[in-house]
Amino acid sequence: MADRVGSDARSVKLRGFYASLVAGQSAAADGRIEEAFAAVPREPFAGPGPWSILAANVWRSRDRGSPYVTTPDDDPAFLYQDVLVALDAARSINIGQPSLHALCLDALAPQPGETAIQVGTGSGYYTALLAHLVGPEGQVHGFEIDPGLAERTARNLAPWPWARVEARSGASDGLPQADAIYVNAGAPRPAPAWLDALRPDGRLLFPLQPRYGRGGMLLIRKVAGAAAWPARFVSPSVFIPLQGLPEADTEGLSEAFARGPLMTVRAIRFGEKPDASCWYDGGDWWLSTRAP
Repeated sequence: MADRVGSDARSVKLRGFYASLVAGQSAAADGRIEEAFAAVPREPFAGPGPWSILAANVWRSRDRGSPYVTTPDDDPAFLYQDVLVALDAARSINIGQPSLHALCLDALAPQPGETAIQVGTGSGYYTALLAHLVGPEGQVHGFEIDPGLAERTARNLAPWPWARVEARSGASDGLPQADAIYVNAGAPRPAPAWLDALRPDGRLLFPLQPRYGRGGMLLIRKVAGAAAWPARFVSPSVFIPLQGLPEADTEGLSEAFARGPLMTVRAIRFGEKPDASCWYDGGDWWLSTRAP
């Protein structure tokens, strides 16, 4: 019993330092972000140690060896660093980098009492952080297309009964209405289901990403009845590809990321012919450097 109390106290101490580290690295403006990282333990979501920690670019050729290093034991100190922890190293599925998610959650700004959707829960770590941020008066709906990961998420979310997960695509119709949608898989366009699910003034944050290569976390705010909505890139990013959207030719998107600086984007536009401010033309939508 004494050993367990001491272990819990050590975990709390490690989480406090880790929360300050990732909130500081992300320059999170909302103090609740640091509080959430300090409150939610990472151990249940990582599973039993030792753990595989990503030590190289996930896009590096596998013939150069594994991009992961294995921790020498199950000391939780290895988890409370700004590192990606493998859930399935063979498929490059990880618990994502904490400082990136701190930056993203700060930008998405989930508020107490709001309804949030997360697409791609993994084992549920960032689902739990969303649940902490919206509080018991809010709701979190998680969607995870991998049945095994969805089952892990459901077990891990037991302390947050206002958060739940469904083992299906989070890019298909039938999503609940939401104030905030957080997508953790790369997509070449905003799924129509996400745009439909957003309430007026709702926020969508997702990795706009070509089939291969880097993309960026695009934050969109819905303006009901308008043809142009505020949009901006929060950060460059690389995520595993989203399943559930039709295949698309993403060569033009790759060229846009190579050609134009992300931070010039100011709006997403629908039903208008692209003009000289067009950063990328997605067909029935386009990104503009002109404010809405």
